[in-house]
Amino acid sequence: MSRILVTGAAGFLGSHLCDRSLAGGHEVIGVDNFFTGRKENIAHLLSNPKFEFIRHDVTIPLYGVEKVDEIYNLACPASPIHYQYDPVATTKTSVIGAINMLGLAKRIGAKILQASTSEVYGDPAVHPQTEEYWGNVNPIGPRACYDEGKRCAETLFFDYHRQHKLRIKVVRIFNTYGPRMDPQDGRVVSNFIMQALRGEDITIYGDGKQSRSFCYVDDLVEAMIRMMATGPEVTGPINIGNPNEFTMLELAQRIIMLTGSKSKIIHQPLPQDDPRQRQPDITKAKQVLGWQPTVELREGLQKTIQYFKELA
Repeated sequence: MSRILVTGAAGFLGSHLCDRSLAGGHEVIGVDNFFTGRKENIAHLLSNPKFEFIRHDVTIPLYGVEKVDEIYNLACPASPIHYQYDPVATTKTSVIGAINMLGLAKRIGAKILQASTSEVYGDPAVHPQTEEYWGNVNPIGPRACYDEGKRCAETLFFDYHRQHKLRIKVVRIFNTYGPRMDPQDGRVVSNFIMQALRGEDITIYGDGKQSRSFCYVDDLVEAMIRMMATGPEVTGPINIGNPNEFTMLELAQRIIMLTGSKSKIIHQPLPQDDPRQRQPDITKAKQVLGWQPTVELREGLQKTIQYFKELA
């Protein structure tokens, strides 16, 4: 069994990854500074003798960890509300955090995975997006702290691989949803569900024809674990997401139906640099990882809605 370190362990994705790794019999060290992660997400893990938690900010080097086989670097605010709250800190987390975790991996000989993002493609001029597409990012826009921070982190990973022969894995994560999302994170799924459950108007930005592809969290975690298990010849980047595309209007209508809400749909102006389309080409994930998502949107939304109901 492996000893695994997860940064961003108290976040939405990180906590599910910790669950899955512990269920696989591994020892897990969770690292988080609770900037956006929540203690509630890992409270159930604290009594597990195979789980250790370290409260730490990845922009500071992490010492005292001497034996780890695998590092999953997930630490970074991931929703516009959170990453735009302190954009300088967001960039530092992506860039300096990557340097510190890569340094740790180099020092102890660990394999390391970077949770990158579909945001590296910006507002894409190519559809769907393949890993070879270099993107269309505004480097000085309000979203750039996240987009460019993640792009720079990928650069660092590949330079460490070329220069230091570090064993790296890079995945580009597309819109993910599921239980443990922060109801106040401003993401479209959590926004729509909370508005529907409260009977409030559902806010769509723009005409609602912009599209996203939504991947349920269990599918996403499965893909990350498969990526980490690949041989040294596989570095990525590999797109991880659900290629089934839905417009914002379609998503809102589905959530209204599943919640039985009487909410009405209203429209607000589209935010700056908000992508019109986002859909992964997952050919590489299918070929290299033998992976494709299995949870349909309806099933995933039902589980997510139930989670938010229980929070209320």
